[in-house]
Amino acid sequence: MVRTILLSACLLIVSLPAHALSRYSTPTLTCERIQQILKTENAAILRYPSPRISDLTLYDIYVSETRFCSAGERGVTAYVPASDTRQCRVLECKERTDDSNR
Repeated sequence: MVRTILLSACLLIVSLPAHALSRYSTPTLTCERIQQILKTENAAILRYPSPRISDLTLYDIYVSETRFCSAGERGVTAYVPASDTRQCRVLECKERTDDSNR
């Protein structure tokens, strides 16, 4: 009986959907599309080439609103390159400092 319950619980956990973040390459997307993705998914990993070091890909987690940041973090304005602009405005989660709590 206990074995059946444990097996059922394990199968239930495995069958639950994973909430992994989607990854997108920003140079292939318009700024409007990037913002639409963040609005729809709330958070995503955005990747783009480094402007200073060739063959280096930069990435981070970007969100649609500060409430999607982890505890102790807040959303700050950042810019990523897009296919139609070099500076697409997004929000990046950064650790709160003493100054940001005021």
